[in-house]
Amino acid sequence: MNLKELPKDSLPREKLLLKGAQSLSDAELLAIFLRTGCPGMNVLTLSDHLLKAFGSLRHLLSASEQSFCQHKGLGVAKYVQLQAFIEMTHRYLAETLERGEALTNPQHTKMFLLSMLRDRAREAFFVLFLDNQHRVIEYEVLFEGTIDAANVYPREVVKRALHHNACALILAHNHPSGIAEPSQADRHITRRLIDALSLVDIRVLDHFVVGDGEVVSFAERGWI
Repeated sequence: MNLKELPKDSLPREKLLLKGAQSLSDAELLAIFLRTGCPGMNVLTLSDHLLKAFGSLRHLLSASEQSFCQHKGLGVAKYVQLQAFIEMTHRYLAETLERGEALTNPQHTKMFLLSMLRDRAREAFFVLFLDNQHRVIEYEVLFEGTIDAANVYPREVVKRALHHNACALILAHNHPSGIAEPSQADRHITRRLIDALSLVDIRVLDHFVVGDGEVVSFAERGWI
């Protein structure tokens, strides 16, 4: 069916303006991003086809350039647009974590960490450096490992914390398996980091483990 034959309030752009972006399906959101279809498929049909081919919207968004561009209706230009969109999303979530902002919303922190760590193929150890009022000074990925482990060195964490003149830290790392449940190794390295940082009067406020859509907080579990 040609899109012009659909009722106006069923067209993705018009529906968004009328009912809000949250009312759109994944296919409709993707259709707005793609803008046009390809021979034999209107943009909504193409969007539905691509979601089925990739398995989900998330898998499409995290696809490599090679995987993305091999599909009909996609190409380098669309891939570049998509990467720019993803980076804008990261920066939007990071705005309240910029220097001078106090961390007062744990849910926002979790959303930010999900956006930064969830889709990494390798385990990454992430640190938020905070001042004495728990305002963000800086954040960095300090260590990256294989698909299931990252070597974390307490001495390097202490060194970076002193470099930033931090008074407190929030730690985070991802589990590429998608399972956020902390391991005994996670608990062990957290204790080592707490002990090492306490020697220079720096507190560890929390350690988040990021899985597939879930974030586990050590502080909420009563482990810190």
